[in-house]
Amino acid sequence: MSVPVGVEARDWRWQFSGRPQPALHDLSFSIAPGERILLSGPSGCGKSTLLMALAAVLGADQGTETGLLLVNDSAPDAGRRLTGLVMQDPETQVIMERVGDDVAFGCENFAVPRDETWRRVHASLASVGLTGPGLPVTIDTPTAILSGGQKQRLALAGVIAFEPGLLLLDEPTANLDPQGVLDVVVAVSRVVRETGCTLIVVDHNPAPWEQLLTRVIALDSSGGLASESADYPRVNRARVPVTRVPGDVVISTVNLSVGRPGQPAISVPDLTLRAGTITALSGINGSGKSTLSLTLGGLLPPRSGEIIVGAPLRHGLRPRQVPSPHLWPARSLVRRVGSVFQSPENQFVQPTAASEVGLALRVTGVKRHEAAERVQSRLELMGLVDLASAHPFTLSGGQKRRLALVSATVTQPGLVVVDEPTFGQDDDSWSDVVTLLDELARAGSAVVITTHDPDLLAVVDHIVTLSPMVPVA
Repeated sequence: MSVPVGVEARDWRWQFSGRPQPALHDLSFSIAPGERILLSGPSGCGKSTLLMALAAVLGADQGTETGLLLVNDSAPDAGRRLTGLVMQDPETQVIMERVGDDVAFGCENFAVPRDETWRRVHASLASVGLTGPGLPVTIDTPTAILSGGQKQRLALAGVIAFEPGLLLLDEPTANLDPQGVLDVVVAVSRVVRETGCTLIVVDHNPAPWEQLLTRVIALDSSGGLASESADYPRVNRARVPVTRVPGDVVISTVNLSVGRPGQPAISVPDLTLRAGTITALSGINGSGKSTLSLTLGGLLPPRSGEIIVGAPLRHGLRPRQVPSPHLWPARSLVRRVGSVFQSPENQFVQPTAASEVGLALRVTGVKRHEAAERVQSRLELMGLVDLASAHPFTLSGGQKRRLALVSATVTQPGLVVVDEPTFGQDDDSWSDVVTLLDELARAGSAVVITTHDPDLLAVVDHIVTLSPMVPVA
């Protein structure tokens, strides 16, 4: 049984190395043991940084702090055994090769007896809806083949299993289908009720949590304390009118099956992606949305079937390269296809945000003066211009996603493939992302996205729903 943990900040400030402004400043607040807090604020205001500081995963080599941040009246590193953190990117928390071993990892590190460890493993996996009757995942399933949403549930199960006194959740429902959101909220509610642990949740969609959480601590855009209240923020997203005009077929598929290495092949519906349109891939976690996206983007070979490249993408390709984007040289691919992964960190290769956006322009031979103007305009569009010199890995989750989006599309490719584009966005940045997707389509790109976001699904031209994963015989 966990013991609830108190949290206190006294004029606390954190500044990342190499950044001109602090990520968080002048924070003073108190959270009593057993309280259940929503930590809110605009994208990039330091919410994730605060959770990482409380979990003692910010090192002195990453930045400097002043003031006090206390967990049970001690520095956070003295209370690591008391604190469980589910980070925004679940990829960073997968450690072991099998699902059961990954969930058991925390318990084993804290010397929980073996029989009790595995009782907790089975209970926590079932509580988050990852394993159970009729579900394809077992304790022996390789973690490498899980979808992003399934890894999100896995990370939560691993933290729940060692019963922390302070539970820190950073966008725990991101990338989850509607049932997954319900499973996670129910699971967390059960843990809080049974253990009495202190809970701090970051979620840009707070509605599912309102019956559980008791208070809101809001940060402002500069990383300062904006307010403490019981009033929950409301989602208010401006929707872009759908008046786009379809153009030529950019890419289509016939009898296509897809699959990552080590996975069975998955049959997917036939697609026709036209210039000037946005198509959404929807479906439950694990149905193959991200795998199909990587295949359409030329980053995975198809298992079987045909990918037919339309005239807008064929120009300049050699005949033997035309059949499928995965056969194209990298320079040809970057000119024609812009891909944004579910985990944007996996595609950053430059030391600054500006150079990350400019890379594709350099590769495709855009003149330096024109490239600089386009980089500036794209950073401004995504609210990232003040972070032009920042390392991409130091950005918030929402900022990383917006940076990956503009980096992949700054060349106006004919095909744009984006996995969960609105994850981690507040109302304003959500509108910025949707506006950019709309502009790309209107300029002639075929845009295909994967999403569980109902507001985003309301502004696309077509929705293709993938069925639960059924391996091809």
